[in-house]
Amino acid sequence: MAMSRRKRARLIRGVQYAVLVLALVLLGVLADWGTIKNAFFNVDAAATQFPAIFTDALVNTIVYTALGFALGLGIGMVLALMKLSSVGPYRWLATLYIEFFRGIPALLVFIALGYGVPLAFGIRFDIYSTAAIALGLVGSAYIAETLRAGIQAVPHGQIEAARSLGMSQARTTMTVVIPQAFRIILPPLTNELILLTKDSSLIYLLGLARDEYELAKFGREGLNATGSLTPILLAGLCYLIITVPLGYLSRYLERRSGRKEEQGLKVTA
Repeated sequence: MAMSRRKRARLIRGVQYAVLVLALVLLGVLADWGTIKNAFFNVDAAATQFPAIFTDALVNTIVYTALGFALGLGIGMVLALMKLSSVGPYRWLATLYIEFFRGIPALLVFIALGYGVPLAFGIRFDIYSTAAIALGLVGSAYIAETLRAGIQAVPHGQIEAARSLGMSQARTTMTVVIPQAFRIILPPLTNELILLTKDSSLIYLLGLARDEYELAKFGREGLNATGSLTPILLAGLCYLIITVPLGYLSRYLERRSGRKEEQGLKVTA
């Protein structure tokens, strides 16, 4: 006798739960919990990481990310306007920049600024400038495309209304289009900030003084000193302290934006 769709779905769900329970039982029986505890939950190794993991590494990670995001937002705004310009060379230059920095690994940008520029030109940046420029160059390429999409999403009627009031093209763009575009792009812009936070870990390759360590470098040094993965786990948790709230903020802004669009459609209808 053929099973109904509901019974078949219930059976499949029951099998999935059974497989999960079996896997957990096998893990509990076969795992070497003493080794796992020493590797990931070593209290003595964890104690050596505090309070510097918060006061130095976490703070430096936030500072590096904030500097890079600020520079990337500024450059990205200029690139977005160039991409939408009626002047062909502006569009071509913006497209070339965006495609270049979106197409190469961020690691190459850090190496170029940290090692290539000093060797080729004799110019050496301090670590904060290097982080800001490298993250800004990479982030601006993605932010520019996000901003361009947001500007193009602003209803054309808003622009026509502003121009009918006698506003110039530049004033319309700065006071009407860009503020509305930012409201549209806040969720994806928050995601870009999360990506930059993780990319800031690449700066550890350039060699840092003790008070310049970010989370990845701090965790790596803790691993070398203790022989335990606990410092790496703590560094990962500190990244989550930054990225998880930003993720929730992004989803909240997406839901809020969606509700406003629904209300706008109801009003229009």
